[in-house]
Amino acid sequence: MKCEIEEFIDYLHNTRGTSKNTEVSYERDLRKLETYLTEGGFETEEQITSTVLNSYVLYMERKNFAASSISRSIASIRAFFQYLTRKYGWKENPAEKLKAPKIEKKLPGILTVKEVDLLLAQPKGNTAKGIRDKAMLELLYATGIRVSELISLKIKDVNLKLGYLTCSGGDRERVIPFGSAAKQAVEKYMEGARGQLLGDQDSDFLFLNCSGKSMSRQGFWKVLKGYATSAGIQQDITPHTLRHSFAAHLLQNGADLKSVQEMMGHSDISSTQVYMNMNIHKIRDVYMKAHPRK
Repeated sequence: MKCEIEEFIDYLHNTRGTSKNTEVSYERDLRKLETYLTEGGFETEEQITSTVLNSYVLYMERKNFAASSISRSIASIRAFFQYLTRKYGWKENPAEKLKAPKIEKKLPGILTVKEVDLLLAQPKGNTAKGIRDKAMLELLYATGIRVSELISLKIKDVNLKLGYLTCSGGDRERVIPFGSAAKQAVEKYMEGARGQLLGDQDSDFLFLNCSGKSMSRQGFWKVLKGYATSAGIQQDITPHTLRHSFAAHLLQNGADLKSVQEMMGHSDISSTQVYMNMNIHKIRDVYMKAHPRK
C-alpha cells in the first residue's frame, strides 16, 4: 500500500494541483490507515473490504479521535480508494459507503474590533522583526487569507500601488483588496526590514524569518500568541481567529455575503453564512439584554 499512497499523492500534486498542506494531510491520514491494515494482515484488494474499512472507523472512535479528524480521514480514504478503483479497475470500491460522524457545528471564535486594534498595536519599535510582525498581522486581518496563504505569499503576489494581493490555491485564484493601514505596514517592511532579515541570501517569499527563510506556520503562531498575551486577550487565539474576525466584521458593517465568500475563497456559500448567523445571535443577545419588553 505504501507505493499506492505515493502514487496517489503524486497524482494529487501533478494532476489535481492540490496544495502542499492538502497533500500532507492526505498522506498523514492514509499512513495511519496503512499501519492499521498492515498490523491486521489486510494487504490485498480482496482482503480490504468495506467491513475492514468500517472497522478502522470504529477503531478511531474507540481511540477517541475527534469527530472532525475522523471525518477528514474518511474523506482521504474515499478519495484514495476512488483513485485505486479507477486506476486498477477494481470491481468494487470498498470505501464508497463509509459514513462520516455527525459534527456539531461550532461558531468560530472572533475578536471584537477593540481587541483587533489592541492586537495590531502590539508590534512596537523599529526592529526588523517588529516591522515584519506588524505587516503580517495587518495584512492577515485586512484580507482574511489563511495563514498558509500568508506565509506562501511571494513579492510578485502583492500590488502595493493598487492595494491588492493575488492568492492562489490549487486551480483557484482570487484577488483581494486591502486598505491603507496594511499597505503602509507592508511598505515599511519592504523598505528595509525585509532586506535586514534576508541578508546576503535570495528569496521570492514576502515574509521571512530571522534566518532569511520563509516563515513557518508554527513560527507565526508563536508570534501571534505572544502578541495576544501582551494585548491582554483572554480567549484562545489562533491565526484563523483573525480570518474569522475579518469576515464577521465585514458582514457586521454591511458587506454582502457573496463578496465575502469570494474574498474568503469559500466554494460553498454556507461556509460564509456561518458569520451571518453569528451576527444574528449577537443582535438577539443585545435585544434580550436591552429591550424593556423582552
